[in-house]
Amino acid sequence: MPKTVHKKKSKPSLSIVGSGRLGTALAIAMSSAGYRIEAVVTRRPARARKTAALIGNATAAINADELHLLPASKIVLITTPDDVIAQTAQKLANSQPSLVNGRVVLHTSGALSSDVLAPLAAMGFQVGSLHPLVSVNDPRTGPENLRRAFYCVEGDLGAARVARAIVRDLNGRSFSIRSFDKPLYHAAAVMASGHVVVLFDLATEMLMRCGLDPGKARRVLRPLLESTVSNLLTSDPATALTGTFARGDFATVQRHLAALGSNGSLVALTVYRALGIHALELTKKNGADPQIRERISKALGALPPPRK
Repeated sequence: MPKTVHKKKSKPSLSIVGSGRLGTALAIAMSSAGYRIEAVVTRRPARARKTAALIGNATAAINADELHLLPASKIVLITTPDDVIAQTAQKLANSQPSLVNGRVVLHTSGALSSDVLAPLAAMGFQVGSLHPLVSVNDPRTGPENLRRAFYCVEGDLGAARVARAIVRDLNGRSFSIRSFDKPLYHAAAVMASGHVVVLFDLATEMLMRCGLDPGKARRVLRPLLESTVSNLLTSDPATALTGTFARGDFATVQRHLAALGSNGSLVALTVYRALGIHALELTKKNGADPQIRERISKALGALPPPRK
């Protein structure tokens, strides 16, 4: 008997509204995964053309004021900043045909739910959100980070199904949360990524006060940060915690607070105190001496303001 030949199912067509770092990286990653990127839209035509060139196929570059030129792609991905997603959704609703034939619109905001796409849902679009839980700071290296990442998927059933298929095609892993929890979810992402960068910058400034130039300060801190991340890859936070608070070094905490106070760094002092209090909570799990924890806690909470 002749063998049955199974044709490989083609991927749906896709248009991307917003070609910043994330939009460009997603366009490249999804093009590599077999999606036909029909168009990219941006407020800056030159950027749209550059993104289209990076994708490497017959992708149209469309100005944000010409959404009526957007092709009827099966999937529309909105990767604009959060503050303009609602406006973008309304413009799309005003410019796209009323017969949508099962088309899907997804946005990539971590903080907003699919409710922000209500004007499109009212027209019959399937709407949802697809947020990659990964840092993308360069559209050229970003596609690799997007592969095998975790993605938060939310929205109506049809849109969520399409979003999960995209994640599988990118070799990623998806999970879902309740729509009203998205702001809390995204705040957690900011704490684990963006605020780590801010903490690194604060630590760099503190070393600069010790006399190191910015480049040297960053170089000496990077191995410490890398070793901490390595510890977190194999241990829970309580076990991965090392240093002053893990040891219960009360006198050292006092020295830290005095140094931060005398240098007048109110932000660093405030952050040190807040994170120190949470560090003490972590040490509970490791059986830290309650009396030492109490002494450190009082020192963190009874600190005078720094000198100007």
